[in-house]
Amino acid sequence: MSSVGKPSAERSPFNNTSFQKKTRSKLISIPGTRPSVQNGQLLVSTGVTSLDYLLGGGLAVGTVLLIEEDRYDSYSRMILKYFLAEGVVCRHELYVAAAQDNPDDILQELPAPILDDVAMHKPAEQPRLSREPPDALDAMKIAWRYQNLPKVQTALASSSRFGHYYDVSKTMEPEIRQAAKCHRFYLPEHPTQSSPPHSTMLESYSALLKSLQEVINREGFDVAAPMSNSRNILRIGLHSLGSALWGDDLCCHDNPKNGRALTTFLYGLRALLRSSLSVAVVTLPSHLIQDRALMGSITRLCDNAIALESFKGSERETNPLYKDYHGLIHVRQVPHLNCLASKLPDHKDLAFKLKRKQFSIERLHLPPDLSDTVSRVSRGELAGATTAASACGSGSSGNKHLDF
Repeated sequence: MSSVGKPSAERSPFNNTSFQKKTRSKLISIPGTRPSVQNGQLLVSTGVTSLDYLLGGGLAVGTVLLIEEDRYDSYSRMILKYFLAEGVVCRHELYVAAAQDNPDDILQELPAPILDDVAMHKPAEQPRLSREPPDALDAMKIAWRYQNLPKVQTALASSSRFGHYYDVSKTMEPEIRQAAKCHRFYLPEHPTQSSPPHSTMLESYSALLKSLQEVINREGFDVAAPMSNSRNILRIGLHSLGSALWGDDLCCHDNPKNGRALTTFLYGLRALLRSSLSVAVVTLPSHLIQDRALMGSITRLCDNAIALESFKGSERETNPLYKDYHGLIHVRQVPHLNCLASKLPDHKDLAFKLKRKQFSIERLHLPPDLSDTVSRVSRGELAGATTAASACGSGSSGNKHLDF
C-alpha cells in the first residue's frame, strides 16, 4: 500500500510485471531453409511442393521421413531423387547410402532443375466468368445435383513458394551436380565388422550408423560444435532399408531372426539426427514385410511416414476412373514437434501423378462426366442383352415340346 502513488522508478523491482516485450530470437540463417510458422522448427524442402504442403510446410531439420516403396520402386525412388536434387540446388551436403545401386548411379539420375517461372505450379482453375460467350457455357453440361457444390481444388499448394521445380525428362548437368559435396556409402565396397554377440544390430546397419556419425562430427553438423556463419544442412538419403541386400531377413521370413535390427538402427539414427543439422529420407519395401506389428514399430520410430500405392500392374491402371493418376498416397504419420497435437491433412483421399516436369500430390477427385460414358455402355449392353434374350425366348417357345 505504501508504494501506491510513488513514481515507477521508486517501486520495488519485485513488483514489476512478468510480461515482457516479445523479441525475435536469433535463428540460424542457412540457404534453402525457413522457420515453420506453426512451431518455429527449421524446415527444408523435399523437392516436391505438394509433399511439403502435406507435411506441414516441409521437412523439419533433425527428423526422418519414411517412404514405403511402391511395388516396383519407381515412384519412391523418384521422390528420393527429388530430395537429393533439392539439396544440390540449395548447396546442401548430401549423404547417399544404398546396397543395390551405386550411389553414383543414383546421383547421375537426378532431375534437372527448372530455373524459369514458366513451369511454376499453376493454381486451380478459376470458375468461368460471365463475360464468356454463352456457347462456351452451354457446352459444359453438369447434372443438377452437382450444380450447387463448391469447386474442388485438387492440387495441394501453399501460398508461398518454397523449393524448386524439376524436369523429370532431363538429368541434372554434371557441372551443377559435382558442385555439391556428397558422401557415399555403398555396402559392397564398405568393410563391415562383426558385431558383438549381444548386439541386436546387423553389421551393415552398424557400419552405416558409424559412417553417419563420423561425417556429422567431422563436417561440423553437430549442434554442439561452435556456431559459425558457414553452417550447412546434411541431407541423408537411405535407399531400400530392410531388404535382403542389406543382410536383413525382414522380407524373407514371417518370423525373421533379425526382427529388431532395423528398429534398433532407426532408434540410433533418430537420436543422431536430433543433435545435428541433418535430415533423412528412408525408403522401405513395406509390401514385402509380413509382420504388421513390426511395421507399426518402424513407422512410430520415424517422424513422418507416407506409403505409395502404384497402379502399375493392377486393375486400376486400366480403370477409366483413375486415368488421371498413377497411384494413391497414404499418410501414415505426421510429426508433432513443439506442440501437443500434430497437424493432420484435411483430406484423406490423396493420389499422385508424374508428369513430364512435375511430381504432384492431389486430392483424389473422380470425374462426374464418367456417368455419361457408363450410361451409354450400359444402354448398349442392355440392348444387346434384350435382343439376345428375345431371340432365345422365341427359340425356346418354338421348341417347347422338345423339353418335355
